[in-house]
Amino acid sequence: MQRTRTRKRPCKICRKWFMPDPRQSGRQKTCGDLACQKENHRRQCEQWNRKNPDYFKANYLSEKLSRTEAPPAASEKRTPVVLPSSRINLFLPKDLVADTIGVRHLIILEYIIDQVMRHGKGRASVRAP
Repeated sequence: MQRTRTRKRPCKICRKWFMPDPRQSGRQKTCGDLACQKENHRRQCEQWNRKNPDYFKANYLSEKLSRTEAPPAASEKRTPVVLPSSRINLFLPKDLVADTIGVRHLIILEYIIDQVMRHGKGRASVRAP
């Protein structure tokens, strides 16, 4: 069996020519420089995040909901509700709202409001005269 010889190729980041590792069999895109490898990793992560925009949204909401405890039964002694931090300010007494509708519902409500505000800002600036 005859081995094919790898050829030099330009680094995807710095464009310097390098000799790829033959064990990588054509997959090596950058030279051995650590800065080039980090930049390539950053670009690959950015590309993956653009292709999978809902991945972290789902994780964020499920993590926040999993941190809340189940509501106490009516016979149990009431303990003060510990609310998770939020990125938005509702200008409402959160403890009263959480006591009325529940912590889990409050978290979902804040998440929906945050999404509407984020998407509403981009569209509000594009108006016809």
